[in-house]
Amino acid sequence: MNTTADLDCRYRPKWHYSAQRNWLNDPNGLVYSNGVYHLFYQHNPDGDTWGNMSWGHATSADLHHWAEHPVAIPCDEQESIYSGSAVVDVHNTSGFGTPDNPPLVAIYTSAYTSGSPLAGLQAQSLAYSTDDGTTWMKYSGNPVLDRTSADFRDPKVFWYDGDAGSYWVMVAVEAARREVVLYSSPDLLSWEYLSTFGPANATGGVWECPDLFELPVDGDASNTRWVLVVNLSPGGIAGGSGGQYFIGTFDGVTFHSETTVTESVQADDTRMADYSWLDWGRDYYAAVSFNNIPDGRRLMIGWMNNWQYAAATPSDGWRSAMSLAREVKLVSRSGRPVLVQEAIDPFEGHGTENLTLGRQRLNPGLTWLPDDVSGEILRIDAEFEPGPAGRVGIVLRGDPQRKAGSDVSSAGAERTVLAYDSATGELSLDRTESGNVGFHKTFPSVERVAVPLEDGRIRLRMFLDRCSVEVFAQDGTATITDQIFPADTSTALALLAEGEGATLVSFTVVH
Repeated sequence: MNTTADLDCRYRPKWHYSAQRNWLNDPNGLVYSNGVYHLFYQHNPDGDTWGNMSWGHATSADLHHWAEHPVAIPCDEQESIYSGSAVVDVHNTSGFGTPDNPPLVAIYTSAYTSGSPLAGLQAQSLAYSTDDGTTWMKYSGNPVLDRTSADFRDPKVFWYDGDAGSYWVMVAVEAARREVVLYSSPDLLSWEYLSTFGPANATGGVWECPDLFELPVDGDASNTRWVLVVNLSPGGIAGGSGGQYFIGTFDGVTFHSETTVTESVQADDTRMADYSWLDWGRDYYAAVSFNNIPDGRRLMIGWMNNWQYAAATPSDGWRSAMSLAREVKLVSRSGRPVLVQEAIDPFEGHGTENLTLGRQRLNPGLTWLPDDVSGEILRIDAEFEPGPAGRVGIVLRGDPQRKAGSDVSSAGAERTVLAYDSATGELSLDRTESGNVGFHKTFPSVERVAVPLEDGRIRLRMFLDRCSVEVFAQDGTATITDQIFPADTSTALALLAEGEGATLVSFTVVH
C-alpha cells in the first residue's frame, strides 16, 4: 500500500509499491535493517519516462504498507546511478561506521556521463549511511571496481561464509557478453576477480540484474543448492523482458550450474520452454532478493513492467509499480529441485472473505458471480478438476454489461481470462481484451505455461490490483505476472468451462 498521496487513482495500485510521482524501474538495494525493509529503486526525479537515473527510496515494516522518502542517491553531472544492492556491514569491514553503529553500504553502478573523465564507462561504486538509510554519502574513492567496460553493471553483494573463507562476494554482469562475473573483497573497497559464468540458456538479450543465494531443498538444511538469477531483455519467455534462473553449487569461487540446457550464445527459441523462468508473464523483471532477512527466508521483488512498452503505459504523472514481495524456496519435483514462489499476502489480516463456494459441477459457458463479489482489488483462490471439459478457469475484471451472456467466446467484452486447457496442459492468461491495450503494439498478449495437474486438479491463487494480475499456480510452481488497464467499472467475475464434465473443487474471494 502506498502511504503517499495518490496521483491518478484510476490505475494506482493499492498493494504494489509505486512512486508518488515520476518514473520507477528496477528494485535496488533491498535490505532489512533494524526492523525495517528498505526498497531502493531506479527513479527519475524529474519526469515519468526513463532518465536522470537516481536511487529512490521507500521503507516498510510489513512489506505491504510503504512510506516514500526523498531520493537517496541522486545522479549528478558526472554519473547516473544505475542498479545495485545494499548490505548491512555488520563487522564494519569498510570502516564507514563503527562497531557499535555499523553502516549500511550501497554498491551501485556508476554510469559515467560526458562530464566525467570516465565518460561512456560503467564501474562499481559505493555510498554509505550511518543513520540507517536516512542520508547517504558517496565514497570519495569511487569507483571501487572498474573493468574499463561500457556494460559492466548491476552488482549484487552478499557476505559469504564457507569452506573457502569469509568475505564479500559481488555478482555483476558484462551485459552485452551475457556473462555473470564474480569478485571477492574483505572490506567492500578492494575487489579480486573470482570467476565467470555464461553465456547459457536464454541469451536473446543483454543480461542484467543478477542474484546468487543459497536455499535448502525441501527445508533440509543439510541439503542445499545455490540459485543464480539472471534477468535479460529482450529474450524473455513471454516476449521482451524476463528473468531466468539456474540451480547449482557455489564453492566460494565458481558457480556450477546443474540446470544449463544450452551454452550457445545464439538464442535457441525451440528450447525456451525448457529453461527455468522466474515468471511466465510479461511484467516481472529485474527481480532481486533482500539481504539480511533475520529468519533466513529469501524474499524477492521485481519490477512489474516490460521494456517493450514501459514508457507508454497509461498512467498520469507516475509510471510503473513493483510486484508483491515473494518468498522463494526450493522443493523437489520429479526428483529435482525447482524454485517455488509464494506472495507475501497483503490480505492476510487486512482482507474480508466475501464468497466461498464448495465442490460443484460447472455448467458449460460462463457462470457470473454476484455483484457483491466483484472488485478491482481481490485475492482469489480456486481449485478445479478440468475433467473432459477442455478449458476451465476464471474471467477477471469483466465488463458488467456483458454479464447476461454465457458465451465463452463472445467478442468485444472487456475481460482478462485465466484458463487451464487440459488438452495441452497449459495455463494461459489472456489480456488481449483487458481494457486499454492499444497504447503499444506488443501489449495485447496471451501468456502460457505448462502446468501438470496434481491428482487431476489445478490450484490457483490470484492477486488483483488496479492495474495488475499475479497468478501462482500449483502452490507457486509456476507464476504469471501481467499488467492490465481495464475500465474502473470492469470488475465482474465469472467461472468458465468450455464443455461438460468440469468440477469446481473450491473457490474463495477475499476483498
